[in-house]
Amino acid sequence: MSTNGYKPAVVHPELPPEKLRWRCEPSRLPFETTAQAELREGFIGQERALRALKMGVELSAPGYNVFVCGLAGTSRGGTIAHMIEELHPKTKTSLDRCYVNNFKITDRPRLLSLPRGQANSFKKDMQAGIDFLRRRIPQVFEGEPFQRQKGRIVERFTVREKELMDDFTRRIAREQFALGHMQVGAVALPEIFPVLEGQMVPIEDISKMVHEGKLDSPVAEEIERKYEQFRQEFTVVYRKTLTLSRELASELSYLEQEAASVLVDGVIEELKEKYPGTSVSEYLEEVRHHLLDNLDPFKEREGEGEQEGPEPPPDGTPKPPGAQDRDPFRLYGVNVILAHGDEDGSPVIFETTPTYANLFGTIQRAYDARGGWTSDFMDLRGGSLLRADGGFLIMYSLEALSEVGVWRALKRTLNHNRLEIQPLEMFYPFGGSALKPEAVEINVKVILIGDRQLYELLYEYEEDFRKIFKVRVEFDEEMHMSDGVIAEYAGRLRALCEKEGLSPFDRGAFAAILEYGVRQAGRRNKVTARFVDIADLAREAHYAAAAAGEPVVRAAHVRTALSAKMERHNLIETRIREMIEDGTLLVDLEGKRVGQVNGLSVLEIGGYAFGKPVRITSTAALGKSGVINIERESNLSGRFHDKGVHIISGYLRSRFAQDKPLSLAASICFEQSYSGVDGDSASSTEIYALISALAELPLRQDIAVTGSMNQQGDIQAIGGVNEKIEGFFDVCRIKGLSGTQGVMIPASNVEDLMLRDDVLEAVAAGKFHIWPVTKVEEGIEILTGMTAGSCNGDGTFQTNTVFAQVNDRLSKMAQMMKDFE
Repeated sequence: MSTNGYKPAVVHPELPPEKLRWRCEPSRLPFETTAQAELREGFIGQERALRALKMGVELSAPGYNVFVCGLAGTSRGGTIAHMIEELHPKTKTSLDRCYVNNFKITDRPRLLSLPRGQANSFKKDMQAGIDFLRRRIPQVFEGEPFQRQKGRIVERFTVREKELMDDFTRRIAREQFALGHMQVGAVALPEIFPVLEGQMVPIEDISKMVHEGKLDSPVAEEIERKYEQFRQEFTVVYRKTLTLSRELASELSYLEQEAASVLVDGVIEELKEKYPGTSVSEYLEEVRHHLLDNLDPFKEREGEGEQEGPEPPPDGTPKPPGAQDRDPFRLYGVNVILAHGDEDGSPVIFETTPTYANLFGTIQRAYDARGGWTSDFMDLRGGSLLRADGGFLIMYSLEALSEVGVWRALKRTLNHNRLEIQPLEMFYPFGGSALKPEAVEINVKVILIGDRQLYELLYEYEEDFRKIFKVRVEFDEEMHMSDGVIAEYAGRLRALCEKEGLSPFDRGAFAAILEYGVRQAGRRNKVTARFVDIADLAREAHYAAAAAGEPVVRAAHVRTALSAKMERHNLIETRIREMIEDGTLLVDLEGKRVGQVNGLSVLEIGGYAFGKPVRITSTAALGKSGVINIERESNLSGRFHDKGVHIISGYLRSRFAQDKPLSLAASICFEQSYSGVDGDSASSTEIYALISALAELPLRQDIAVTGSMNQQGDIQAIGGVNEKIEGFFDVCRIKGLSGTQGVMIPASNVEDLMLRDDVLEAVAAGKFHIWPVTKVEEGIEILTGMTAGSCNGDGTFQTNTVFAQVNDRLSKMAQMMKDFE
């Protein structure tokens, strides 16, 4: 349809080149190279997060553990640890911890808490005391005074025993019986024998002798009667001898205890004096009594009772631990699970592998040659939570949650501030450990590092998480640009160069890196706080400078690094450009078409984003279906895109359906799109195509459009504006810049522009154009060259305008629908 007779639109201003990019003026930089910048460490511009972290590490109330989110980089844990060390928070001093044997209940090892720095010395002193007793007690037992007393006691009991036996022997001898021994296996047992013709005869042979006629039956019966009588009497005598033996053993034991007590008491009292404290004193008293009650291992000189182990197998396979009998003096050992040196600071532990055993400790097992295992208090091992007692434990949340049993045990430990050392039962399907060590009272701050999504999930679905992680520390990914931030950037860059041996960056190179940071932030007055990305670019720029043999990194090297990075990721983008160039993907860059406009989309593949023009078409006809979203009908439309189409319908109703119903069946389609569409950034593009189809007015094909809209016709900001502009520019450059091509963007996105140098050069030369728009009316005027038109208040529009034509068309369609019905 001809546009003759329509009012021409006013000329809408374009953006000048200086509005398309923020530049860092070299005069703003107070150094020639970054080697002259003030050295900086830590985070840049994260005051909010630092305040939250400071509160979290200094507040000692229950549940004030910390969850850090939004922090990027590979050394996040190390950076948080460095920040905590710089804060020097005041915390409760941790004690040394050690496990010792519980002589009363052996399967419940006793926990001893000692002042800092004393656990290892206590262990050494205990070992030295036992070694001393092992040397001295045998000497005492072998000494002449002890042997003389022992001999008197033994002699006295021997005489009493001999008297008992001699008296019994004389009595039975008068009746022709004698006391001898009968061999039963390897044991010789005392036995009573009848004496016949001067020979001792076993009682079993008496009946045999009667049968053979060697002994009269009455005589045999008398012998058997007396045997039974003497046998009962001997039982009484034998019991008396056993009683004497027990009394002898008791007196000898008492003698040994008396002799050894001087040594044992000296060792124990010396330890009690050196290590005061109720728990240690109680334990040492138990050791005293156990030593005196179990002196047998000390009777052998040190080393005498030890036998060399068997020869190893021919194949060299080591003997399993625990195959040999355990040292009997192991009972008096001290298992130090937490010891401190002379440092005064609180421990800051960064656990990179938060498995159950690494965090909570475990109970090791000693296996014998048959596969059996044993464990005692010396097999207890502490973990990171114990090492962080009185300080801070840092770990990555996702790794901790993915480890079996860790999250449940962590919640239990933090809720009760008690650490129970147990093995992970799942690893031992044949039964858990029989040991139940005394729990350790701990005071530790846990700092989890994760992302926002994980925090929201835990906060929503894990009730205990809200109770034990009350402090959220959120690091911003961008910050406001200022001279202070520039100084921080330069200082961090210098620190990186010194740490990794990179070449210094001159002003131009630093300005290029800073501009890259601004583009990553997406706003001119801000810069990215993801220094990990800046550090990667710095390393690659240094590589480019080194390849060129330059001692200083310059702006050209930064641009080379950016180009190389793009080349490594833009294979798909290159293939799409080729398909557009050879006509496989249809994109018109000249002329005019009704119901057709170039939209702009952003594709992101592997962290690399690029813009891609897409043809958007619309048709309109008589009907009642309203605006049909072909993408939705094909199940290729996302929720946000569906919302954008509904907004278009609302805009049409508010503009053109105040005095008539919309008798419309219109369709909107992203042509040659097969992978799905989402987002509402093309809603303004779609309304232009629909208005063109309704007014039967052609739209310029040398202009691409992006921007979302609301029901009032306001153009709203979108994301990826730089990528979209550059994507359309690249297509225009491939097919040839005509001098009329350009892009319409929301005016609210102007401050986001950080375009490439080649785009700026084309704009400055008048070969490419960028128009900012705030209303749908402005966009339709740029695309049609005609006035959009305003409403007169009675439902009509100014004559000879685009909206008047749309309104007339809709009025005719409403009348036709009425007539048709």
